[in-house]
Amino acid sequence: MADREIGNVTNFFSKISVAVIELSAPLQLGDEIRIAGGERDFQQSVESMQIEHQGIEKAEAGQEIALKLAQKARPGDRVYAVE
Repeated sequence: MADREIGNVTNFFSKISVAVIELSAPLQLGDEIRIAGGERDFQQSVESMQIEHQGIEKAEAGQEIALKLAQKARPGDRVYAVE
């Protein structure tokens, strides 16, 4: 089954390795995601999400979340749910 696009990176803070992601579909802790764009393409589990510095377990479409990433990302990178 193909991965489904669930959002895109709008900002990335390299010192703390956190991406701001605008969601087009729900996301929750434990979900497996893939970040792809340019030469980047990596997969990881969602272990920490925040909205305005508050830890959350689940986010809905239309929300902007901060997500700790294992690797670098850039604005415009696509975020996919690994099915």
